[in-house]
Amino acid sequence: MTQYDNTNRGAAFKNERKEKDTHPNYTGSLNVDGKDHWISIWIKEGKKGKFLSLSVKAKEDKPGVSQSRDVFDDDSIPF
Repeated sequence: MTQYDNTNRGAAFKNERKEKDTHPNYTGSLNVDGKDHWISIWIKEGKKGKFLSLSVKAKEDKPGVSQSRDVFDDDSIPF
C-alpha cells in the first residue's frame, strides 16, 4: 500500500478553544516543501465583504523561545 503524500498540503479545523476575538477561527497544519507549519485563520470583514486572514509559523518555532543563540569561543574569555 502506498503512503499518502502530504507535501504542499494542509488542513484547518474550527478552533473549539476560541475564547477571545483575537483568537483564530480555524487552526491546523500545513506542509510546504516538506516542512511542517502551524496555520491560523481568521474570518474578517472588509470593504468588499468577508475575507480570510492567515498566519503561518514553522512547527519548530516555539512560542516564547528565542531562536537565536549567543555564540562565543573560549579564546574571548580573559581567564
